[in-house]
Amino acid sequence: MGSNINHGVTDEAAYQGLNALPHAVEGEMTSAVRVIGWLITGMLLLAVAAGLWQGITGHQGLLTDVVNGLKVSEVGFAIVLILLGSIVEGFGYGLSLGTRWPYTRNIVVLMVRGDPEAAHRMVATLVGLIALALVILSPSVSTISGLSLIVVTALFGMGTLYVLAGRAPAIVHGTHGLLAYGVFLIYLTGLVYPGLNFWAYLGAIGALHALLLAVFLGGMTTGQRGFGTAIGPFVKPQKAAQWTIAAHISAALLLVATLGWMMPAYPIAFYLAVAQVAVGFLLFHAVNLKPKDPGVMVAFHQSMVLLMCLAIVLQWR
Repeated sequence: MGSNINHGVTDEAAYQGLNALPHAVEGEMTSAVRVIGWLITGMLLLAVAAGLWQGITGHQGLLTDVVNGLKVSEVGFAIVLILLGSIVEGFGYGLSLGTRWPYTRNIVVLMVRGDPEAAHRMVATLVGLIALALVILSPSVSTISGLSLIVVTALFGMGTLYVLAGRAPAIVHGTHGLLAYGVFLIYLTGLVYPGLNFWAYLGAIGALHALLLAVFLGGMTTGQRGFGTAIGPFVKPQKAAQWTIAAHISAALLLVATLGWMMPAYPIAFYLAVAQVAVGFLLFHAVNLKPKDPGVMVAFHQSMVLLMCLAIVLQWR
């Protein structure tokens, strides 16, 4: 991610024009955004390298090795996609491309210059293309379900733009986040447990139910407050955004209780969940202090969720 992008839209004019769709609201290209951009680029290259290594070093036949290599890269790309989404939110780029979806004429140029939303959409395209390749090379319930989830996630991704612009309900944003984690989990479990029916696995793992509920309500919280709007401090919830975050906090506590009750099955996930509650309160204050761009705390919050997913599926101890 590189130099600053200036579309000639001031913040004041942007806020006044939110209802005149499509309308771009440019985020600020800070040093933090640039550094995170390089880190994300490194993660993408690492995912490619890991997939190539898996394909080259495998000894299960050419087709199987290629499929396994693609699965490794797909898991890495899915992680990057979720993190990019959190960067888009954290640094105020949610409407940097307006409501035009999925592409704008200069989207590649914007991505190279450092727009996280442009990068988010291009990586999403890459995730979709690999999913399509997996269906062609290895058609199964898992790969077909993965591609289907990606298509639906993309459609809800379009809807999140209208949520931020005040034209769609918050449930669209929450569903988009939930589906994004579904994509990550279906390829992760397919890689770790070959031949496993993902839907049967998901139905049997209660820890994931509690985690995904918290993910859904976290997305709802972002959608309910809208673009650049603070939630506001409260003791008793007074408005929709405050009731939503109260529900999200309750879901986070339920996750801690669920993982604690299941001890010692998922100890690492439990400790991460306890720490995540504290991170969540820090994020809540960051959103109220800088509602347009709460910063890197959003990405850190999502990183903790990804680590919990990995800890549960891989049964880290």
